[in-house]
Amino acid sequence: MPEIRLLVIDPTGLHARPAAKFVQLASRFASRIVIRQADREADAKSLSGLLGLTLRPSTEITVSAEGPDAPAALAALKEELTPYVTPLIAESPPLVKGELPA
Repeated sequence: MPEIRLLVIDPTGLHARPAAKFVQLASRFASRIVIRQADREADAKSLSGLLGLTLRPSTEITVSAEGPDAPAALAALKEELTPYVTPLIAESPPLVKGELPA
């Protein structure tokens, strides 16, 4: 299942207005889209579920999608959230002794 990891950077967190826009956009896609924060998750097509996560500044979230339009959904949702989040870069695997970084 494709996913993106994001860090909430807006000083007020992911509040009602951007959350509502996010839910409207997510609802246009056929894929099942989920937002996870720590051990909690919400359907990205549910405003009450998304607001229930209480996404504050510096919160790490994962948005995943499963379905026929999953890659397009993630790209569009990432763009919609751009003013409020920044992508997290996946950690590099540990190097083996004598190996050069890629």
